[in-house]
Amino acid sequence: MTDIVIILVLLALVGGAGYYIYKAKKSGKKCIGCPYAGTAGCSCSKK
Repeated sequence: MTDIVIILVLLALVGGAGYYIYKAKKSGKKCIGCPYAGTAGCSCSKK
């Protein structure tokens, strides 16, 4: 039973991360992990 709970928790985490990346890319963010994404201080968008 504990194996099922652990698998469900891991699936929820991976699914949530995937959904976050999907929404961020859909909104046009170029560098998701950068706290300055979309601002003038972001060096990621200058590449």
